[in-house]
Amino acid sequence: MENNQKGEIVIYSSKGGKTALDVKLQQETVWLSQAQMCQLFDKDRRTISEHIRNVYKEKELQRGRTIRKFRTVQTEGKRQVERQIDYYSLDVIISVGYRVKSQRGTQFRIWASQVLKDHLIKGYSINEKRLKEESSRFAELQETVKFMGRLVRKKELDKTEASGL
Repeated sequence: MENNQKGEIVIYSSKGGKTALDVKLQQETVWLSQAQMCQLFDKDRRTISEHIRNVYKEKELQRGRTIRKFRTVQTEGKRQVERQIDYYSLDVIISVGYRVKSQRGTQFRIWASQVLKDHLIKGYSINEKRLKEESSRFAELQETVKFMGRLVRKKELDKTEASGL
């Protein structure tokens, strides 16, 4: 399975700049390799591997739904090698993030908790960078918001408007 779409997820901001990871976006989720999770949480492969193993052992998540193989080109020595690498879904990333003990793990939990809190309080979440990149969808969203505003002011829907919603 191959996917050329990439996105950027900002984990936290620091005085010197921001830490970001390029991630795979597919099937409406984010995918990271084990190596990327090591970088994200600033932990070694053995620690991340142990947490992943425990996520499945404790039946918190199902392997088949949360792991995908992506063809990845990586440099080994002086040559470029293509390999099928396991990537883990956002569900696994979050589960590991709440298990790992490190400064980056703490920062991830603060970030994830704030995103969840914002979503629950507002009733929605917006990825502003992605929205800007997809300006046509942004225009569509603006029209939808205007339409919904008119409906709220009108307080009654005719059959066409109700079925459209």
